[in-house]
Amino acid sequence: MKSPNAFLAGLPTTIFTVMSQLAAQHQAINLGQGFPDTEGPADLIEAAAEALKDGRNQYAPLTGLPELREAVARSNARSYDLQIDPNTEVVVTSGATEAIAACLMAVVEPGDEVVLIEPLYDTYLPVLRLLGAVPRCVRVQAPDWGLPEAELRAAFGPKTKAILLNSPMNPSGKVFSVEELDLIAELVRAHDCYAICDEVYEHLTFGVPHIPLMTRPGMRERSMRIGSAGKSFSLTGWKVGYVTAPASLAALVAKAHQVMVFSTAPNLQRAVAKGLNLDESYFHSLAQDLRAKRDLLSNGLHELGFPTLPADGSYFVVADIGRHANGQDDVAFCRDMVKEAGVAAIPVSAFYDPEGPEPPRHLIRFAFCKKEAVLREALSRLGRIYRLG
Repeated sequence: MKSPNAFLAGLPTTIFTVMSQLAAQHQAINLGQGFPDTEGPADLIEAAAEALKDGRNQYAPLTGLPELREAVARSNARSYDLQIDPNTEVVVTSGATEAIAACLMAVVEPGDEVVLIEPLYDTYLPVLRLLGAVPRCVRVQAPDWGLPEAELRAAFGPKTKAILLNSPMNPSGKVFSVEELDLIAELVRAHDCYAICDEVYEHLTFGVPHIPLMTRPGMRERSMRIGSAGKSFSLTGWKVGYVTAPASLAALVAKAHQVMVFSTAPNLQRAVAKGLNLDESYFHSLAQDLRAKRDLLSNGLHELGFPTLPADGSYFVVADIGRHANGQDDVAFCRDMVKEAGVAAIPVSAFYDPEGPEPPRHLIRFAFCKKEAVLREALSRLGRIYRLG
């Protein structure tokens, strides 16, 4: 029998799976998994349940139900003053991860180069390599997650087809500033390429604004903007995403979506449309709740000798293990922390290209999108093992 796809066969078990298995084995509190441990808005769940009974359970339109596409367009106008045609410039996908793949498929061909910013969401590199593209990684630098201009400029070149930008960023929690966005926009325009914007945490920022790259000068016609109902409504299992793009690019995203999935569950689409029409107070309250949890966990970690790095958005905060590592790297430390303290986190080195330079080995990522009591118990467990003095 001939060998299967060598790249996929060679992908190792992810550290996320490894840590979750260890957490279950040791009955640990799992702060590695990036999803809430509470349900989203009850009226959205009720809307999804009722929609199952309304006799419209066959294939949804390829690009999404009209009511959801219209809600996405209204949300863009309300939040960012982006005027979007719901009929030609919105594509609904089965989750933001599918949206990322579809956007890359829309513009990338074998041999093209794509600029990425590390640390990065772990799906980016495998999808790019399956498409035959070449990643050009630039690192934001701890402890302040600064974007190095010289390195970013050097990553762009004649073969650059796109930049894949994640803001707010997983795992760092960085929210790119308007100055950084304008630098990126300048380079995208200068190299006549595209921007794929993973903005799934757009409503989860803490005291700083989220500014879509699409809103910057000259970027409306070059950008594909990805949103996530799972992150915006704490319903990650629903897997409903949406792409906003100029009509010429949206048509290509739709073709990629067609060959991968074709359509997304119609009852969930109708419920998400209801969610996107919620008053802005909902999104403000969601961000405030998460900000309080970030502060609770960050302050507690700092008191235990795990200084945390800036996190202005997302579900995550990164902590420095240097005072407790005793020579261990982040992977070994996380394994031992599960066994000894009963708390799981993710080593940040997992968010870097394994074919690139040595990543930092002193940082670990915690998810704070959990109940307050869970976060307090996690800190209590850590405090019994890791003390200062």
